[in-house]
Amino acid sequence: MNLYAALRAGFPADLDSTAVDHDGALYSWRDLERGSAMLANWLGRLDLPAGSRVAVHADKSVEGLILYLAVLRAGLVYLPLNPAYQASELEHFITDAAPGVVVCAGKHFGWVSKLAFQRGVRWVFTLNDDRSGTLLDRAAQMSDVHTPATNAPGDLAAILYTSGTTGRSKGAMLSHGNLLSGARTLQRHWDWRADDVLLHALPIFHIHGLFVAINGALLNGSQLLWLNKFEAKAVAARLPEATLFMGVPTMYVRLLQEPVLDARRMRLFVSGSAPLLIDTWREWQDRTGHLILERYGMSETLMLTSNPCRPEDGERVGGTVGPALPGVGLRVLRDDGQPCAADEIGHVQVRGPNVFSGYWQMPEKTAEEFTADGWFKTGDVGRLDARGYLTLIGRSKDLVISGGFNVYPAEVEGFLNELPGVGESAVIGVPHPDFGEAVVAVITAAGQPDPDALIRTLKGRIASFKVPKRIVVLPELPRNAMGKVQKKLLREQYAGLFA
Repeated sequence: MNLYAALRAGFPADLDSTAVDHDGALYSWRDLERGSAMLANWLGRLDLPAGSRVAVHADKSVEGLILYLAVLRAGLVYLPLNPAYQASELEHFITDAAPGVVVCAGKHFGWVSKLAFQRGVRWVFTLNDDRSGTLLDRAAQMSDVHTPATNAPGDLAAILYTSGTTGRSKGAMLSHGNLLSGARTLQRHWDWRADDVLLHALPIFHIHGLFVAINGALLNGSQLLWLNKFEAKAVAARLPEATLFMGVPTMYVRLLQEPVLDARRMRLFVSGSAPLLIDTWREWQDRTGHLILERYGMSETLMLTSNPCRPEDGERVGGTVGPALPGVGLRVLRDDGQPCAADEIGHVQVRGPNVFSGYWQMPEKTAEEFTADGWFKTGDVGRLDARGYLTLIGRSKDLVISGGFNVYPAEVEGFLNELPGVGESAVIGVPHPDFGEAVVAVITAAGQPDPDALIRTLKGRIASFKVPKRIVVLPELPRNAMGKVQKKLLREQYAGLFA
């Protein structure tokens, strides 16, 4: 089934009721239906080949949400990209995914369109967060009636770019069936109710804000209180109107700094995308009376585990990400491939209808990441207790998660190593009271590097969340007998840098 058609089936009977409230600008369910129909008709008029990718590199907006729905109902493939990406990063995504359409913020049209056209993209449109842009101008000419495309569950619906610790990003292919399975499972497990109102302050270019939060609300016919960006004061002001909130740990840390947190109407707080400190979990309970529900997912798999929502389903345990969700297979294996005993640390592997089919144009890499019996190797290390609750211990790769965003050290190192004055670099993550982890670069000198100047240069080349918050200069990097840089030693050495 086409994912849009499935989400549309969840819209309330009264299509003129409010679907999205963006600071008093109200969008009805009929507005979502009509707007996405007009955009889908415009995309159809472009005569794109079946399965064409629509890359979106634009700031968060309700119109961006409507575009997402339009791509789904047109039967095309949605490719969300972080609007903070710079030219060198965007070049890889456009070259690799070869989209038929690129949508960008008007302020970036000059360099984005030049890059896109050089790589064979036929259409580039603009979309801004103030309801303007050439995409909306074109769609305004189209009919507001559209029949959604017919898709099989295995048909590709979206590509999310993720990465390991080496090489450039790879595209995780998610089908209509993957996304619908994930949304329906969470609708039941998180006890979505008819009167739920979701306060949405997450970005919409990754699974948390888009596929977990938005798909969940639409499937349930629940109103969204929409913020284009997270600001603690703005979120705190609207909490009394909401029943659900989903955030990353950094958001909860910043909300705790607000003098008033009125959560009397709230039913559920969810945290994910990065580990939540147990101190934050406890302080949130003290301030609001609510236990934050922690869950675990990946771009390749959507949600995998979750603490219970309803008391009758079990205890909500801080510091764990709960048991496997219904329909999800979860196992923890030793290095020799044998199952771990309870509380024994091992490698986390999963399978289920939510797990992606593979990486875009990378069959060999896909084969490497699945076991012979069909389980996906998450790359995470954890332990299962006797009740089946999973606790994540760390990552078998050097991924850094800062403020809920993934940072891949090898990519940052590649940019650093090209800068004057830098001999070698090692990028690590260290504990940070606000961001969970902070990106730190340890470099050797090839001349007289100025750490502050290096940071300023990187800010113009890569997304700000990837830029090291501190650069440390050492005479040499620690290595083992095989010549490999010992990042574990560096993480230990600088663990207290932001204490």
